[in-house]
Amino acid sequence: METLRFLNNDQVREIQRRFGTPVFVYDQASLEARAAEVMAFPNPYGLTARYAMKALPTGAILQVFVKAGLHIDASSGYEAERALMAGMPSDRVQITAQELPRNLADLMDQGVRFNACSLEQLRHFGDICPGRRVSVRINPGAGSGHSNRTNVGGPSSSFGIWHEYVDEVLAIAKRAKLKLARMHSHIGSGGDPAVWTRCADLTLGIAEKMPEVDSVNLGGGFKVGRMTGEPSAHLKEIGLQVVESFKMFEQRTGRKLQLEIEPGTYLVANAGALVAAITDVVDTGGDGYRFIKADAGMTELLRPSLYGAQHPIVVVPSEDEARGTGDYLVSGHCCESGDLLTPAPGNPEALQPRELCEPKIGDALVVDGAGAYCSSMASKHYNSFPEAAEVLLGKDGSMHLIRNRQRLTQIVENEMLLDEVP
Repeated sequence: METLRFLNNDQVREIQRRFGTPVFVYDQASLEARAAEVMAFPNPYGLTARYAMKALPTGAILQVFVKAGLHIDASSGYEAERALMAGMPSDRVQITAQELPRNLADLMDQGVRFNACSLEQLRHFGDICPGRRVSVRINPGAGSGHSNRTNVGGPSSSFGIWHEYVDEVLAIAKRAKLKLARMHSHIGSGGDPAVWTRCADLTLGIAEKMPEVDSVNLGGGFKVGRMTGEPSAHLKEIGLQVVESFKMFEQRTGRKLQLEIEPGTYLVANAGALVAAITDVVDTGGDGYRFIKADAGMTELLRPSLYGAQHPIVVVPSEDEARGTGDYLVSGHCCESGDLLTPAPGNPEALQPRELCEPKIGDALVVDGAGAYCSSMASKHYNSFPEAAEVLLGKDGSMHLIRNRQRLTQIVENEMLLDEVP
């Protein structure tokens, strides 16, 4: 049976009482500890560590990472603007986007950096920003995600410029007098140092064909174990392997390349929890299942429904008392058969009950490991449920509201009713 990661029972009850549910809670101490680990990533000739803010873009979280010295990887122009609003210096923000920002030229004038992810993006950048420094994202031909939906390299991925088109990249840059100063490659999630070494070697082999490149970004995707016993990446071990690849490159070419990495999940996954309330307990007979129903679900936490992701779940009784345990499935609050938080490991279509404290209506239900790709990626407004509130747990135990709970009027404020139905 899982236990709470950074909260205790009394804190959960206080959060439920003060802020209502559902509510995301983020732990400042955990955020800063992970940031320190990332900033200490081994490197031979300098390091830039970027936070992939798509994992959790809330402004107060960005403020914590600004203070820790992290830069930003923005996946859209909107994310770049959001980072600037939170106080991130413009020269520490880089855009790596599937869709070109409509205001790209303006963002470049503000000092934001750009990473071209296709030949067309590079051409467009050359048209509007000739003569500038630019980065290019290259698909090196390999991937390592734990599923097809998290694999961002190889022939089945649209991310980046296919590695066989480097000559065309060089030709576009020459025509627009661009300086290809940085190169980016990202193959997916993992914790195996050997995989990261292979990624580094593939990437450096391509960088060798780009003589102006002085910085190489190996992306992010460092494996994070959310469930008890699930392994996590060891950054120092990975980094020491990567260092050797960069040193060998320098011996071979005489070029000392700065290293960039851009973790997202690693920084925030286990620094967040979703606190919900139990609203009902039902069963489907002696040969069926027992269900816990909560006031949160895929509108806050889409990962289990999307690809069967596993999260620790803990029932926190509304008051201290002795209770037994039982096997339960956990259902979300959406009118959707797929809104279940307890899929079977490795099989999103199957169910697997969890051993949990016997629940009562009104108890809290805590879903841990909810810092990354939860509030930022939820199916917002389905069934017209408002966005959840968010709270930062300070290092001194103080609790700070960092996002108000959304109101129904905010959901519909952009709608326009007809004077008369035609």
